[in-house]
Amino acid sequence: MHRLKIISGHLSPGGPSGFRRDLRRWECGSAAAAGGRVLPDDVVVVHGRRTAIGKAKRGGFKDTTPDELLSTVMSAVLKDVGLSPDQLGDVCVGNVLQPGAGALMARVAHFLSGFPESVPVYTVNRQCSSGLQALFNIAGAIRSRAIDLGLACGVESMSLRGIGNPGDLSSRLVDNDKARDCIIPMGITSENVAERFGVSREKQDAFALSSQQKAARAQSSGLFDREIVPVTTKFVDDEGKERQVTVSKDEGVRPGTTLAGLAKLRPAFKPDGSTTAGNSSQVSDGAAAVLIGRRSAVEALGLPVLGVLRASAVVGVPPDVMGIGPAYAIPAALQQAGLTVADIDVFEINEAFASQAVYCVEKLGIPPEKVNPNGGAIALGHPLGCTGARQVVTLLNELRRRGRRAYGVVSMCIGTGMGAAAVFEYPGP
Repeated sequence: MHRLKIISGHLSPGGPSGFRRDLRRWECGSAAAAGGRVLPDDVVVVHGRRTAIGKAKRGGFKDTTPDELLSTVMSAVLKDVGLSPDQLGDVCVGNVLQPGAGALMARVAHFLSGFPESVPVYTVNRQCSSGLQALFNIAGAIRSRAIDLGLACGVESMSLRGIGNPGDLSSRLVDNDKARDCIIPMGITSENVAERFGVSREKQDAFALSSQQKAARAQSSGLFDREIVPVTTKFVDDEGKERQVTVSKDEGVRPGTTLAGLAKLRPAFKPDGSTTAGNSSQVSDGAAAVLIGRRSAVEALGLPVLGVLRASAVVGVPPDVMGIGPAYAIPAALQQAGLTVADIDVFEINEAFASQAVYCVEKLGIPPEKVNPNGGAIALGHPLGCTGARQVVTLLNELRRRGRRAYGVVSMCIGTGMGAAAVFEYPGP
């Protein structure tokens, strides 16, 4: 195991450079989503809220446990729409870093939220897509008619838990290229994408600057206020003194970011690399929750419809360039929905690294103005288990602000070589 830990931290890029087009994928969704059909069995989004995203180990949530963050958003979503928790058929929570994917933590949050013991809860870990996978899981339960309503959540405290020991793995992984590639550090996979597909440092820094500028504009304009639940929590300062703080703004946004400043940053993962702290996602804390249900059940309860899940897909890609996942997941989901890139109004693509985000946007020919109009993880932060659910909340609020029927996509890359994507329709006011 000592040998595995050394390999995990220091392994150099490897594996074949080509990538297969017959990528294996798992999909779920409506085969005929386009056209805005209104069907009683549609899986619809009722409402969603999130916490602000805090800077890990330094920000307002550094001393806040994930069950408290999760409880805040779970409670807020149901309170906003006046729904009793006993109406829920299931709750699924995405989490990456807590032991056992946070199974105990989620049940504790469940009770802290005042939910009855009769309502079940479980967790899921598909790494950076965990929050979105939670939504896929609840949607699947609705489609199978196991439940009518469910809560899909995501939470992470990267202050209290870090990415460390890879776990109990066979020593045989060193003899298998793909298995070995699964433990390449994420920063090195970013460098692999940049080198293999020619994504320059200049392009990466320009993308990072744009993310910061868009997020700063959105924040100063109050665009996030509707989706964020303020959290009052404890904070222990450098002198060990505890005080209460209220966190209501995303802490990673840097309005003063410049290209010159980004250009001065040293490579973070390779001496001659191009991935820096400034063009990578931030290590963060946060939580989000999304209420979804079968349209017929939602309408019978008099609940609103904020969006319709039109398609979803998860695909596999080479682990050593895991960041290319959205370039394959998005087409799979769009094909399933009967839509094209041109039909989509907003793409919320997780900015794990600027290298992979730039590659995916260029590979798919997505107009830059459609991508993360309010900034992404480079500016806002990336609390691993939370991000997918956070993106759904941000996307649907942005489509609602536009005031007309529209389509949006949520997508992200996934460590060990995967990508996930979902297509949503905002039905209009």
